Formats: sequence, C-alpha cells, structure tokens
Amino acid sequence: MIHHNTSINKKTYPSQKDTICLPDSKYPRVVVIGGGFAGLSLIKGLKKKPVQVILIDKNNFHQFQPLLYQVATSGLEPDHLAFPFRKQISGYKNVIFRLAVVEMVDTDTQVIQTNKGSLTYDFLVIATGTTTNFFGNKKIEAQSLGMKTIRDSLNIRHQMLQNLEQATITCNNKDRDALTNFVIVGGGPAGVEMAGALAEFCKYILPKDYPEYPASIMKIYLVEGSDRLISSMSEKASKNALKYLQALNVEVMLNEIVVDFDGKNVSAKSGKKLLAKNLIWTAGVKGQVPRGIGKNCFTKENRLKTNQYLQVEDLNNVFAIGDIAAVMTKQTPEGHPQVAQLAIQQGKILARNIMNLVNHKPLKTFVYKDKGSLATIGKRRAVADLGKLKFAGYFAWLLWSFVHLMSISGFRNKLLVGINWMISYFSYEKSNRLIIRMFKKE
Repeated sequence: MIHHNTSINKKTYPSQKDTICLPDSKYPRVVVIGGGFAGLSLIKGLKKKPVQVILIDKNNFHQFQPLLYQVATSGLEPDHLAFPFRKQISGYKNVIFRLAVVEMVDTDTQVIQTNKGSLTYDFLVIATGTTTNFFGNKKIEAQSLGMKTIRDSLNIRHQMLQNLEQATITCNNKDRDALTNFVIVGGGPAGVEMAGALAEFCKYILPKDYPEYPASIMKIYLVEGSDRLISSMSEKASKNALKYLQALNVEVMLNEIVVDFDGKNVSAKSGKKLLAKNLIWTAGVKGQVPRGIGKNCFTKENRLKTNQYLQVEDLNNVFAIGDIAAVMTKQTPEGHPQVAQLAIQQGKILARNIMNLVNHKPLKTFVYKDKGSLATIGKRRAVADLGKLKFAGYFAWLLWSFVHLMSISGFRNKLLVGINWMISYFSYEKSNRLIIRMFKKE
C-alpha cells in the first residue's frame, strides 16, 4: 500500500466518463460517499482548499442518530434531528452535493456508478456508515424493526401508536397483551436508551392518553446476549444502567438471545417465550459498502480494513472513515468503537492527509482520543465514563443533555430540541402523538 509517495495527475473536469453534471475544475476531485458525522467533518476540513469536493448521499439531509429513539417514542419530531446538506455546505464554494445512490465503484478506472449516472474521482472517501445487522435471521428481519434512520424511528412510532389504538378496540386479552408489550433486542446504548424512553412513555403518557387500561398493561423487555448492559462502558456504568431500568419496571434479560419472531411470539434460545407484536432490534450493525471494493478489504462485520492513515487495504487513493472503517493496528486489531466522536476525529485528520497527498507531504497517523462515553436511561438518569472518572445520576444526565444538544446541526434544531426537553422536563409531556400514515411491515 502506498502511504507517503502517492502522486496524482491533476485533471480538468468534466471528464468524458462523467455523466452526472458537475462544474469544471482544475483541482483534484475528492468524492465523499455519505454525509454522516465522518463525511461532514471531512468536508468541513476541506472547505476553501484547492480541491473539488463532491458529496454523494441517498438522502438530502444529515440525521443525528444518537437521538433517534426520542423520535421513535414521540419525544422529538423528525425534522428536529435532520439538517439539509445544501444548507450545511452553504458558503463552501468548492463543495458540491448530488442526491444519488452509489451502486458500484471501479477502483481501476476510478469511476463511480450511481443510479443517476457516473462520475470520476482522484480521491474516494467511503463514509457510508452501517445498517442493522440481523445476523442472517430472515424471519426476524421480516417481522421486527431496526433503528438506524429517521424513517426507522418513524416506523417504530407509527407501529407503536397503531398497536396501542388497536389494543383499545380488541376484547381479546391475549391480543391486547401482544399489542401493548415491547421487546428490545440488544443492550447497548441504543437499546438501553430506547428501553428507558419507552418506560417513561408507559409511566407518564399511557395513563393520560389511554385511560381505558392501566399503565401496567404495557410491559417492556430488554434482551441482551452478554452478562451485562452497555458492555462498551465500565462495569459500574453497566450496573447503574441495570438498576435504573429495573426501577422503571423494565424486565432485563441478560445472557439471553432471541432466535425467532413470528410477529406475535418471541422465542429465546433458552426456550423462554414472550408475547409481543412490537420487537425493536438494536443488537448489531454491519457495514454497507457499494460493490467493487475488493473482498479482502472487509472484516466479518463488513467494515473496511484501513491502515493508520485511513487508506483502505490495497487501495492507495481510497479511504474509509466513520462506522464503516476498521483501523487495523497492533493496538486496535479489531478496529475502534463505532461512535460519533471517532468519526469526527477521523474526518479531521483525513482532510489534512488528503491535502498532504496533494502537496506531496508525509501523511499523519490517526490516533483516537477517547473523550469518554455517555448513556441516558430516562429523565434525570444517565451514566458517564470520562477517563478515570465514572459517575451516574442527575449530573451525568445534565452532561449528556448538554453534549448532545451542542452536537446537533443547526441553531434552529438546537433551539427546538432544547425547548422540547424543557417542556418535557417540567410537564412529562411529549410531542403530538400523531399517526400521519398507517404503517405495516412489508
């Protein structure tokens, strides 16, 4: 793999291989696939630099994934967590956005095929993130709901509200139980936060909106395959998370694996059965990469193997950053954790390295600076690991709230989320629980 002596041939665009219309440029072209935390961090570092940057994404907006569970439980509206790319790059004169789905990459000819046409690149950055991993269980995939996008969150919200409405209609007790029971698979941060939010919905919203039956009718199960929750954090954080969830009447099932779900009956590996029509899968993710990248470049989780300069294995001008990247070094033989802070740091260092390549300078090694981990379990409860400092409770929740609020894109979105949180803090009220469209799992 070429590290320091990579050279490029500067071209004038458009190329004969381009069918997507792009402005002429005398500068090297950097194509970025994916506008998540990593992609936007890279683009910010390349703004006003002597390169032409093309951002390609299947959506025209960036979505703030850490708060998707609040959209799913009617705590926030979807537009509070979405920010248009064109507004994001307004003023970045060397950055261009194109709405398209990348279908294939030819690394030999440096051509990218999309559903809207093709374009060429000098440098390619893959920042496509991950999608829900059902580990090959097609039946569970067909019947359950993941939580990786705003659309996923809205699907969860609509299904939840529809099932709660149906529960008020049915006279069959078994059907009513199935409609009002929720099973969350995966005890990582997403699963724990989702369980906490659902428990608070059950405690504060259900009695007001559905006086027909008591809040105790809604049962929430959190199923985790290992012996503790949020295993990426400290044991102290895991124990506190478990304590907080149990205080909210969430039934936590550790060392348990869900193996089957037919839309109404959840089967665990131990033989235990749960009755529920609502199954939310947060148990794992896998990389999503366009065709054309060599098979030897992938880990078992479908992440792209990179070196310490974020170059994809065996490809000197193709890079991977964010959740899709697995930086394979002696210190990190299986890659880094898939968190937003890591993605932002990778975007920053890669922007410098691309300019170093353009200017024939040595590359800088990526070193992750772990600033700590946070997870919230309902209102006023959170866990925090900040280096040697590990704590939980109200102060951890305040810190979690501040960090997430400041990380949201756009002043308007920060303001709207902050106002929603203040209203919820004092009134235990959530956003309007509207069924805008009827949802049915296909």
